[in-house]
Amino acid sequence: MTDISTILWDVGGVLLTNGWDHAGREGVLSRFSLDPGEFETRHADANDAWEKGLISVDEYLQRTVFWKPRDFTPEEFFGAMKSESRVLEDSALAILENIAMSQDVDLGMLNNEARELNDYRIETYGLRGYFDFFFSSCYVGCRKPTPQIYRLALEVLQCDPEEVIFIDDRPQNVEAAASLGIHVIRYRGPEQLERELASLGIVAEVA
Repeated sequence: MTDISTILWDVGGVLLTNGWDHAGREGVLSRFSLDPGEFETRHADANDAWEKGLISVDEYLQRTVFWKPRDFTPEEFFGAMKSESRVLEDSALAILENIAMSQDVDLGMLNNEARELNDYRIETYGLRGYFDFFFSSCYVGCRKPTPQIYRLALEVLQCDPEEVIFIDDRPQNVEAAASLGIHVIRYRGPEQLERELASLGIVAEVA
């Protein structure tokens, strides 16, 4: 088996809760007494552009919430959005920390996230201390599961696919990476992740 040189990690659903998923949106919309159906019709296109780094959070909120006067501010609404981020109950953070401390492989983020939320999560949860590379959709202009984002990571890293492991909780994302020859692990919890990493030669046991 080819030696593994790099592990690429999703964040939402593996390390932290998702940044701005359906459940998070529901909670924030309820807090501000907004109509979910009305919001969701505006969200999809605006979110795609936001996660690709094509628009700012100000424009995203203008398109989805502040297209008419509100009795709260964009700052208050975005603060509520950020509060939806937490460490996942069955987070792989401890495993990531062990691997980072070993310095046996390079570590990178490969995630779909809008810039302002991504920057907040990296800073708040100290992710810069673990990762060497950040292939976030908002920085590279493309999103999973399109093959482009995985190819870009391989080209930037100058890695062959068989040298790389990609960890993600969503089947469509791991399937896309696997189609390029990347080793993939669909995350279902820390114990399962430890086992599958060990099968690929990565020791990551948490005491």
